[in-house]
Amino acid sequence: MTESAPRPSSAGRLFLAVDPPAAATADLDRALQPLRSAPGAPRWTPTSRWHLTLVFLGEVPAPLLGPLRAAVTPAVAGTPPLSLQLAGAGRFGSRRRPAVCWAGLAGDVPELTALAGRLAAAARRVGLTVEDRPFRAHLTVGRWRPGQPADGDLPARLAGYRGPVWPVPEVVLWRSRLGPEPSYERVATWPVG
Repeated sequence: MTESAPRPSSAGRLFLAVDPPAAATADLDRALQPLRSAPGAPRWTPTSRWHLTLVFLGEVPAPLLGPLRAAVTPAVAGTPPLSLQLAGAGRFGSRRRPAVCWAGLAGDVPELTALAGRLAAAARRVGLTVEDRPFRAHLTVGRWRPGQPADGDLPARLAGYRGPVWPVPEVVLWRSRLGPEPSYERVATWPVG
């Protein structure tokens, strides 16, 4: 595990994620180009903010950062080498009222799902609240704004998309700061496999 200096909880929201490499995000970005200006398209997320979130932690009190890091270490340590591929697309929300446009995953998704479960359990053990819903591997690429025109069929145009296969090198603890220009900071990393 590698770390940066801890910051107070007010510095942002934390989440654990796996990040696709630049080649995979560039390939998906090229596939999305024809959809970017389509009528009813979502507000597209910049590629710099593409993370495969495994567990969202929210605001984490500073005294829990150390225990969280310690709890994540064994949860990641037992993970075998993983290979993933961005594949297909879908939406959260209904066809008429879509909310999130996402790219799907292929490859070692069952193992990634098991890792997400171990990470959620580790966070709960140190006293953090984690949503209690099944993990669904996806990469959010856009969000539709309520009340704006929305084409919920748009993700179907990427049904046959298959990006390059890539190995997962690490799990990253990210800190996100919202605002006019959201920013992301790597807090800690754990090698996979």
